[in-house]
Amino acid sequence: MTAAATPAVRCRGLVKTYGRGDAATPALRALDLDVQAGELTLLVGPSGCGKTTLLSIIAGLLAPDAGSCEVLGQSLATRPEVERAAFRRRHLGFVFQNFNLLPSLTAAQNVAVPLLLQGMRERDAIPHARSALATLGLDGRGNAWPSTLSGGQQQRVAIARALVHAPDLVVCDEPTSALDHATGQAVMQQLRDIARDATRALLVVTHDPRIYDYADRIVEMDDGHVIDDRDGPARTSA
Repeated sequence: MTAAATPAVRCRGLVKTYGRGDAATPALRALDLDVQAGELTLLVGPSGCGKTTLLSIIAGLLAPDAGSCEVLGQSLATRPEVERAAFRRRHLGFVFQNFNLLPSLTAAQNVAVPLLLQGMRERDAIPHARSALATLGLDGRGNAWPSTLSGGQQQRVAIARALVHAPDLVVCDEPTSALDHATGQAVMQQLRDIARDATRALLVVTHDPRIYDYADRIVEMDDGHVIDDRDGPARTSA
């Protein structure tokens, strides 16, 4: 495994339980995880094993019940929401499993949102957004409304939005779930290229074994624990 002085993500002893008493459902059980910059890490495991909960904690969208999680050297759980939101805007790109596109905005306007939130003027942000769409095979679709796009096209808009501001950490929840094989491979190749930047880290949750070849590292979870952490094909073939 590639050594790094400070991991992009460092989780120690993470515990998260939903509900209380007899209805309590443990999602994370004293989980440890490091995610290194310059790597594409796949997080795999059965549904309900805690993967999405872990992503939400890493993104500062959910607080753990116990343990710590440092992202780019910062502990988001101890910060007020306004600071967590500012941190996400600057440093994090998040691809949600259900896309989370704004229906009242065009594809280009959706992709431009991270740039606008950072203070870029719309007349400057939209060309950047269109360029990001073009790299994902959506050239000429910038003016389309989300409702007129297929599921796979909406997924690519969501991925473009996550990448347009060149975040330090990209977190993806099932990024190829709505894509055909060829498009999924093209998207993963783009993520693979980003992971070659030693200053950026990518963490991808997936049930899709077709994309394992793009991984530097594969972390397997079950029942709230990491049960395996191994080099991926992209590292072993390098």
